[in-house]
Amino acid sequence: MYVAIAGNIGSGKTTLTNLLAKNFSWQPLYEEMEDNPYITNFYEDMRRWAFNLQIYFLQKRFSRVVESCRQYDNIIQDRTLFEDAYIFAPTLHSMGLLVTRDYQTYLSLFNLMITLVKSPDLLIYLKASVPTLINQISKRGREYESSIRLDYITTLNKCYDDWINQYTGKKLIIDVDNLNIIDKPEDLGVVIEKVNGEINGLF
Repeated sequence: MYVAIAGNIGSGKTTLTNLLAKNFSWQPLYEEMEDNPYITNFYEDMRRWAFNLQIYFLQKRFSRVVESCRQYDNIIQDRTLFEDAYIFAPTLHSMGLLVTRDYQTYLSLFNLMITLVKSPDLLIYLKASVPTLINQISKRGREYESSIRLDYITTLNKCYDDWINQYTGKKLIIDVDNLNIIDKPEDLGVVIEKVNGEINGLF
């Protein structure tokens, strides 16, 4: 079984991935941000580094999903390959930060890759308002995120909402604005119960 968690920057994907992996004994696939050689440069000069960053994320997520599906029966992924192509790359292109030539090259590579990767059996979308996202980003205090542009977060959020509304696979939408799965066990329990109900329906 392949479960994936989607959501904007700061929505709580990594935290929920960790907690669900422990609860269901799934193999977690985390987004590796600390070792990313482009992320700091990208937030300092988005136009210069957008293509490099997107290609890096694409190849990393693709290789990890392919390898993990061969190794493990059940995996849960922190952000999907599909978000790269349907959310981040189009957003950067629409904002003029990814030139059309690079965007088309990126999409050609993505379209080749998805012929080798299946869609998630369940997609969990963490829906959050922009104030919640900004608050979460600020609280975790990652230095490279200190220069994230507000218009970038806002545009991403709209793209996420549009994408999830059109997504035709099995999905579970969780509104995280009023949830605290770290400090409130009852909130985590509600999420686990919802996920359990969805995955039981897969079999």
